[in-house]
Amino acid sequence: MSYSDFKLEEIKRIFNIKLVEQSGLIESEPMSPSNWLKETLRRNLPLAGAINTEKARSEFLIAPILGELKEINPNISLFSGTEFNVDIEKGLNGICDFLISKSREQLSIEAPVIMIVEAKKENLNAATPQCIAEMLAAQTFNQNQGNVITSIYGVVTTGSIWRFLKLENQVVNIDLNEIYLNPVDNLLGILTTLIK
Repeated sequence: MSYSDFKLEEIKRIFNIKLVEQSGLIESEPMSPSNWLKETLRRNLPLAGAINTEKARSEFLIAPILGELKEINPNISLFSGTEFNVDIEKGLNGICDFLISKSREQLSIEAPVIMIVEAKKENLNAATPQCIAEMLAAQTFNQNQGNVITSIYGVVTTGSIWRFLKLENQVVNIDLNEIYLNPVDNLLGILTTLIK
């Protein structure tokens, strides 16, 4: 079993997780993007939509936004397509689409805080169990490393639509408000708030 194999009911049962659905999980102020990101998204959005594959959305939409986040916040590290095996017996293993760490260390994962999962077939709900499993792995990793990080955030995204989750102890809060790529100011504001 790996992150992508989990179903929602399995996660709740195996890890004794409680889900709380709500609106407005994260309060933030919009953050203006750089001219580079504005121009990149202007060019890439139609292309990603036309190609309409998970890989295209990842490369043309998600990666530039996360690159901008790293530029704004140089004290974080960003990982893409990285193996993150924390507890194989519990199924907390596999490849993470994107992972953001609260450490400048770029050669190895030190303090994961945000797990980002690309929604398969543009289905946010179907990708949510994988995201929660990755969040649980990050929580376990931090506990094992002695990292004092009380909240782990998760994001499920199509590139154009973003849904945010928060894990504290055994409770996963799922924001039912979907954040759209345009205007990107709102999305950048939320992502920056999560890493502070």
